[in-house]
Amino acid sequence: MRPLPVHTIRIAVFFLFTTMVLSAALAQSPADRGPAMPVNPFVASADWWKHAVIYELYPRSFGDSNNDGTGDLNGITQHLDHLQTLGIDAIWITPMFPSPQVDFGYDVSDYRNVDPQYGTLADFDRLVSEANKRGIKILLDFVVNHTSDQHQWFKNSTQSKNNRYRNFYIWRDGRGPGQPPNNWKSAFGGSSWKLDPASGQYYYHYFYPEQPDLNWRNPAVEKEMFDTMRWWFKRGVYGFRLDAVDALYEDEKLADNPTLPGVDPYGEPNQQHLNDHSLPEVHNALQRMRKVVDEYKGRVLIGETWTNTPAELTAYYGARNNELQMPMYFNFTTINRLDVAAFRERIEAVEQNPVGGWPVFVLSNHDIRRQVDRYTPAGADKDAVAKLLAAMYLTLRGTPIMYYGEELGMQNNDPARREDVKDVIGQKGWPTEKGRDGERTPMQWNASLNAGFNQGAKPWLPVGADSITRNVAAEMADSSSVLNWYRQIIRLRREHLALTEGDYQTVSTPSPNVLAYKRTANGKTILILLNFSEVPQSISLPPITADHTSTKLASSASQLNETQAQLEGFGVLVLELK
Repeated sequence: MRPLPVHTIRIAVFFLFTTMVLSAALAQSPADRGPAMPVNPFVASADWWKHAVIYELYPRSFGDSNNDGTGDLNGITQHLDHLQTLGIDAIWITPMFPSPQVDFGYDVSDYRNVDPQYGTLADFDRLVSEANKRGIKILLDFVVNHTSDQHQWFKNSTQSKNNRYRNFYIWRDGRGPGQPPNNWKSAFGGSSWKLDPASGQYYYHYFYPEQPDLNWRNPAVEKEMFDTMRWWFKRGVYGFRLDAVDALYEDEKLADNPTLPGVDPYGEPNQQHLNDHSLPEVHNALQRMRKVVDEYKGRVLIGETWTNTPAELTAYYGARNNELQMPMYFNFTTINRLDVAAFRERIEAVEQNPVGGWPVFVLSNHDIRRQVDRYTPAGADKDAVAKLLAAMYLTLRGTPIMYYGEELGMQNNDPARREDVKDVIGQKGWPTEKGRDGERTPMQWNASLNAGFNQGAKPWLPVGADSITRNVAAEMADSSSVLNWYRQIIRLRREHLALTEGDYQTVSTPSPNVLAYKRTANGKTILILLNFSEVPQSISLPPITADHTSTKLASSASQLNETQAQLEGFGVLVLELK
């Protein structure tokens, strides 16, 4: 007898498992929280990440369990139930390794331990165990481009030119007395080279001087980093988000970068990072790294991949899908306005990548202002925009990476004075550049002191002024809240295969302000209509609905009759066509 296709079996298992789990979950769910989130049936599959909602959290800002003002690992563990209730499948934790904290953890001094301010390895193991019980996987932020200048490797490298660790970094002679090797500029302002008076040589740093770049042309560096990945995999980690992956290699001849018109936020001439960024050698290293990942079932690589074109993004998947499974698609974040044509163009671009790479959508993160502040027109309803954006990136084909607090509609809380700035970027670039503190403020849990972040100690950054009403407890109790909207849309992802495995197709509408598309799998279609404007839109339902019965799965500020969809400002309508 001919065996059934794998896809057919998967679909049958999906609906059987979802029905069983949903029935059990509903029976156990508290009445005041609505129906419980059905378990993701793909949680144990090798490609779980294709069916996942990933949640980035900043450990300093999520939960402070020991009341010292700084968030920690136990604070994350304490709030896992919220993430399970929300429907999160994996959490990406920004760096929690030992660090002098010059760049808040992105300057690592030991890759195989936990910074004491965040806890211990035992705390981490407990977090992994408790997360696994809730069907949540742990992903770590792996800083592969550079270390801290306090890392033992770098300390050893400064001892002499003949030290075996000297070649772990990029040391070079200057062009002349007091002249660095070339004109390369740091991403954070100033020269990319720092002089070591003891040896008379310069070392290279793409970011801060306290973050010397590793020399990935040295096989010993690659071995150390790959062995570190294996060490964490064996500890239960399911993947890594690779920081600054496109800066791994530099031109061996140290050719100067071209100068561009204008100045950067630090008042220095702009520069095209032609010879210190996005070199072809990066892809060879990623292919070797992928082989390490493939030694462990279900492990995944996410890349911080800033690209300008679809072709550049495609390169990070690899010609044979043998590099990153999930290169981040940051092109949404370059729009900064609700423009249907711009979003549609970017969606279709990633959909058409020639290697069939899986889309990974991002709207904001720890380096980018919160989405509601960037996309909401002046004076408009930020909660309505938060719901609109959630409906979009949670129903597109691909994996969304949320940023903590997005499910509340959290807003930026920018410092008002230079003396309040913690981020070095803001300290150097004020007032043109205020830094990234505003998008890193503490998670808002309830209306108590410090929004429930801790028990009263002064948080490392101030809590948002709106935390009295915009918090998890308040929004959970409000059926019309942003939080419950997120839960509703994520629940649909788990209940309807079309929203995870279905294909994507743009749908034309007469309104230039409405983004419409459909997702189809196993003969079932879901139609999504999104009003990107403040102005109500009345549109005839697309012809694809003519021969179908339309069932409303979710709506925000919208109404439906037999032939018309009435979308209020920023309204959303999600229909199942039968």
